[in-house]
Amino acid sequence: MTCSYSQKSNTQTAKNTMQVLTRYLLQKLFGPGVAQVTSDQTILYVDLPSNMIGSFLMGWFGVVFKGDISQVSEHLAIAITTGYLGSLTTFSGWNQKMLELSVSGHWLFASLGFILGLFLVAYSIQFGIETAKGFRWLLHRLGISLGKDVNKINCRLDSYHRQLIVMVMFMVILGILWGVSGALVKAEFKHGGNSAQLWFACMVGPMGVWIRWFLARLNGRGLGKEGLFKWIPFGTLIANVSAACIMAALASVKNAVNTRDCDTVVAGIQFGLMGCLSTVSTFAAEFNAMRESSHPWRAYAYAVITVCVSFSLGILIYCIPDWTKGFNIDT
Repeated sequence: MTCSYSQKSNTQTAKNTMQVLTRYLLQKLFGPGVAQVTSDQTILYVDLPSNMIGSFLMGWFGVVFKGDISQVSEHLAIAITTGYLGSLTTFSGWNQKMLELSVSGHWLFASLGFILGLFLVAYSIQFGIETAKGFRWLLHRLGISLGKDVNKINCRLDSYHRQLIVMVMFMVILGILWGVSGALVKAEFKHGGNSAQLWFACMVGPMGVWIRWFLARLNGRGLGKEGLFKWIPFGTLIANVSAACIMAALASVKNAVNTRDCDTVVAGIQFGLMGCLSTVSTFAAEFNAMRESSHPWRAYAYAVITVCVSFSLGILIYCIPDWTKGFNIDT
């Protein structure tokens, strides 16, 4: 049991550092500096490409092929879905960009940003599911069966000894990644800038994945002893709302302190810890499952609850302090 628990944690953590780097590269690739598709001043926010790609891949590995991957290794399935894809996408970053548009008076852009963003991630996971099913059909037509290969691999990974080897391997990888990140943070911190923020984010990001993994246990339990509203995944909801609120609070602190060291620490925590605590790909998978159930209205109710609660609390935490900054109560 201890081995299983540690292996899941270490596997997710190792993949988390890859996710932080992937999200950063996607921001730069599609951002103003290169492709000029996304920016902080439009409804096409900078994390939109990673949210769409993560949701698309969730359709492949978190829906269609999740059962096949779980037969090989349950730890691998959790690492890919909860660890990598769950952290590649970020709800807190999305919510914060809409708050920043709102604080500048662009309320229409903020509203359209949520609507368009929800439509794009919902279509992305649907497109991922359809293409994955098409790929599975193609394999079947070619006479390639995943089942036999899965069973062979599963036999190799079943023993406690082999699981222990995998756990140790990921612990070594985790140690190397943390060591490299720590060394780079130490070297770059005094200079500030994007490099220091990125490597600090790689250090603190794994904590966000662990917290979200623990909160996932609340999904499907409902409220109270009677289990009210079991259809609402409260674990994901709490993770997204809490990350959005902390992200807004950190943005307020960053504006108030306005020093290089504070900017580095706050930006690193926002991008790493909060970015990994919140998730869009898991949210999209839950939204899609509800939409295809016998109660499709639940999907839209869940989306409205997530967005409205996060955005409303963000207004209280981030927008109001900014609007009242410099306001003299005596005048």
